[in-house]
Amino acid sequence: MTVVSAARRREVIDALRRGAVPSTGLDLFAVGLDRFVTAVREDLDAVAAGGSVFKAVRGEYGSGKTFFTRWIAESAKRANFATAEVQVSENETPLHKLETVYRRLIERLTTATFSPSALRPVVDGWFYALEEDVLAAERVAPDDVGALDRAVTVLLDQRLAAVSRSAPAFAAALRGYRAASLAGDASTADAVLAWLSGQPHVAASARRVAGVRGDLDHFAALSFLQGLLVVLRDSGHPGLLLVLDEVETLQRVRSDARDKALNALRQLIDEVHAGRFPGLYLVITGTPAFYDGPQGVQRLAPLAQRLAVDFTTHARFDNPRAVQIRLAGFAVGSLVELGGRVRDLYADGSAASARVRSLVDDTYLTQLADAVAGGLGGKVGVAPRLFLKKLVGEVLDRVDQFPDFDPRRDYALTLTATEMTDVERNATSAGEIDLDLAVDER
Repeated sequence: MTVVSAARRREVIDALRRGAVPSTGLDLFAVGLDRFVTAVREDLDAVAAGGSVFKAVRGEYGSGKTFFTRWIAESAKRANFATAEVQVSENETPLHKLETVYRRLIERLTTATFSPSALRPVVDGWFYALEEDVLAAERVAPDDVGALDRAVTVLLDQRLAAVSRSAPAFAAALRGYRAASLAGDASTADAVLAWLSGQPHVAASARRVAGVRGDLDHFAALSFLQGLLVVLRDSGHPGLLLVLDEVETLQRVRSDARDKALNALRQLIDEVHAGRFPGLYLVITGTPAFYDGPQGVQRLAPLAQRLAVDFTTHARFDNPRAVQIRLAGFAVGSLVELGGRVRDLYADGSAASARVRSLVDDTYLTQLADAVAGGLGGKVGVAPRLFLKKLVGEVLDRVDQFPDFDPRRDYALTLTATEMTDVERNATSAGEIDLDLAVDER
């Protein structure tokens, strides 16, 4: 049995109460993902050994794609990977502008120890590792600061030699950052690191110190990603899990931008499979319409060929090792199982544990799941978020705080349009739905 700390339990419960996906603790209620465990572990092992992996996740809205990728991210962090989740969007992060994707990646870069953006501690850790490697070679005296600095610079260039062939500015920026840091020039060091992160409009004075020009462009972005992987590996992180979420938004952009984005995606996949990015685990998510429809993947024949997987057989025979995997979404039974895990997690931290387990038993969870799904037009697949939000915030909290509260007698489920996402709202045309969960005592 997994022992959960009070802080971790509170963080998970608070997120569910808000209707959000918790940032940690997803393994505590990962229902229906057992069939992916082995494949994910194999992928992480392959990436940690110097390989690279691409995976496409498909599922309807509400099928749990975000939950699934964050569940993978938790596994990756336990293996000391760095992770980044980037939301693809027409205005904020257009996929055909890889320099913007790289910038968002850096902004959301996180590790098990550091929250976004973790670039500075990763880079500082890398330079520390380089110094340790130089000193371990016993060719430089520890108290000879000048010789140590020169040796670290030489080693830096050696480690980034492959990257420098296509993007020498990456190594130059790192040298500039180190020089500014050692000189105590914090503002210049910050500016150079911002430029290395892909931020535009960095002061020209800082760029001159680093010996770089202009802003990061589309063509250099992939080389910078390659350099980042080297820095991560040498600083103790065997890989990077990069999630490009909601790629289906490409279907709504102008046709010229869509074609460029699809081609950029094709290029990324080819570069991953060609071995350009050792240590990269790249995951994209999208709806079936994106993968199968005329405005998505099928619009670019080479991309469609690379992502083609046969989904005509029963879902239980799906191959989790395939390049494209599908999430079947929730049935009422799995929703009840999920509710049971959350109830038990809640009860373990409640002074009214016995009441919580007794009043919110599996029979009641089934009634609540049926009611929420019914309020969403019977679409169980889009029900989990609201189901858990209602379960925690309107049922479990009340059972915990009020000794005379009985959800069967005192609670009637109400779903309002204002608390729904667009997907949930589209599942029902009702503005407000009252559903009585009272038990028939005849």
